[in-house]
Amino acid sequence: MDVFRQLNGPDAAPGRLARAAAMMNAALFDAETMYQDKWGVRQFQPYLQAGSYFSVAQTDYEEERVIGRTAYNVLLDLFGTATNYSPSMTNLLNERFTYRFGTSPTAFDYLDVQVVRSVVQRMRQFRSADGSTSTAIYTPATDSGAWRPTGGPGCTSAQQAVTPSWGLVKPFALTSGSQFRPDTPQRASDYDKLLETQAYKDQLDTVRRLGGAENTASTTIRRTTEQTAAAKFWANDVDDTYRPVGQLLVHTGQVARQLGVSSKYDNARLYALVSLALADAAIAAWDAKYETVIDLWRPESAIKEMDPDWKPFSVDRNGNHFSPCFPAWVSGHATFAGAWAGVMERYFGGNATFTVDTEDPTSPVKSKTFTTFDQAAEENAQSRVWLGVHYPWDATDGIALGDRIAELVSTTKLTPIPLAPTSTKAP
Repeated sequence: MDVFRQLNGPDAAPGRLARAAAMMNAALFDAETMYQDKWGVRQFQPYLQAGSYFSVAQTDYEEERVIGRTAYNVLLDLFGTATNYSPSMTNLLNERFTYRFGTSPTAFDYLDVQVVRSVVQRMRQFRSADGSTSTAIYTPATDSGAWRPTGGPGCTSAQQAVTPSWGLVKPFALTSGSQFRPDTPQRASDYDKLLETQAYKDQLDTVRRLGGAENTASTTIRRTTEQTAAAKFWANDVDDTYRPVGQLLVHTGQVARQLGVSSKYDNARLYALVSLALADAAIAAWDAKYETVIDLWRPESAIKEMDPDWKPFSVDRNGNHFSPCFPAWVSGHATFAGAWAGVMERYFGGNATFTVDTEDPTSPVKSKTFTTFDQAAEENAQSRVWLGVHYPWDATDGIALGDRIAELVSTTKLTPIPLAPTSTKAP
């Protein structure tokens, strides 16, 4: 999470963060599976590959070292080199590893040879040339209704559109980013047809009334106190926060502790399932945003044509109101929320009461309690409407898309190993 907080600009794009989390947690699970093969009982299939390793006796804190050294090396691969936007995270990773284990991460440990190097190398090779390094520049359409820069901070030109090719990145579980692609809003095939529908006009008015920063001469804001608090609770869009992906990973740990997930093996599997779903949620959401015939403009762009004084409620640390610099439909927050809730519900089953928190600096509440995962996901998704950066169908379609991804991940990845059949033959 501290790595996420220190990343800036394109380095902190939702897809990049989700990809990094999936790489680390899936590799960590494979390393943990190797430990179980050696000293425990394997219960689940690995993500890529596992297998026992040679050792004559278990050493002190061996399971912890397998986990920690794998996580360190994956993160070092991803963030050890400075970029144009973010510093190298090597010192941070070294400090945290040394604090946790009391030794340098570069000190010799036979587990590097027996486990860690092979796991990290497999993940590195699996994700090489996956499309995540594309530097393609987005060229928006000129139609009314097509996405264009809103003019807010960091969004004054089309070149600043965030990761426009992310929908083409190789997924972690899906066959492609378009596998579960939803129908375009109102099944529209062009912007004119969409903007003529009453549904679009109603949705635009909803955002205008619920998502504005303040009253204007033309618009009266009707957002409730509870909606205002929820909008800020789920935001985490600004620098120095753990961002939406990080918030859901933090929530995963909070729920796991509250609902009694105690073993490292079970925790590793839960984090890996959530991370795989979040990574593919980013790819699928960005496929809908950029690869369909509708790259929908932000409500801000549409409303300002009717009310030039209107601003979205979303605000950065400097008090500037802004919309994220990419198309509205579908909502990334909502797709992440649907994927997270879908994995958690399938993992824990049924209803569950849990309390989770936020680190958005503008949130008036620190924590919230929910009685179902769907309840949390729905509020997360709708919060983007109350921030004024999404239409209601962005939220609805995003949750549905995320849940389909969660179902696929939960039923096809890290699945339980069937018990061997019991023989009924007489001796």
